[in-house]
Amino acid sequence: MRKPLGAIILAVALSLGVYYQRSIHPPLVTERTVRSDDHDRYHDRPFRVVHVVDGDTVDIDEPDRGKPKTRIRLWGVDSPEVGHGRNADMHFGPEAKTFAEETLAGQTVWIVLAPNDTRDKFDRLLAYVFLERGGTMFNELLIEQGFAYADPRFHHPYDDAFTTIEKRAQRTKIGLWSAVPADQLPSWRQRAERP
Repeated sequence: MRKPLGAIILAVALSLGVYYQRSIHPPLVTERTVRSDDHDRYHDRPFRVVHVVDGDTVDIDEPDRGKPKTRIRLWGVDSPEVGHGRNADMHFGPEAKTFAEETLAGQTVWIVLAPNDTRDKFDRLLAYVFLERGGTMFNELLIEQGFAYADPRFHHPYDDAFTTIEKRAQRTKIGLWSAVPADQLPSWRQRAERP
């Protein structure tokens, strides 16, 4: 049985209308919504550290987007990598991880977020981790004790403070600064220090 021409035109018009609606309206979960949600869920709140991945990455006991825990990448620092698979440990990588495990594993910490960027390209939560509310910031402690580099690649509120702390650690040759070979610096730092 043939459909009347009017019904076909109406069906096409409705289909185009649905397509048009989808194309001009942004998805419900925008970057701004996610940021707002992150601040509501995490900012200035206590959580327990359930796993230490390496010196600058930990998991806390809060479900996140279908996962049983939230992965946090510490803002503004870059610890040497711990080898996985065929990749070897970087200079002071295992020491940085051990320091993070001894300081954070099983502990309740306070999470503080920057006012704008809350996620990195791997969807990890970018955060400052405090050992107690308003007390010692673990991000700073990593740099101060020579377990991480101040990472200037992405602007954040503690840029200048982290750089100053790193210069002091470098001058006193603490931790990784005692004998870091040039080829063991992070690749971003090697590029930045080339003449």
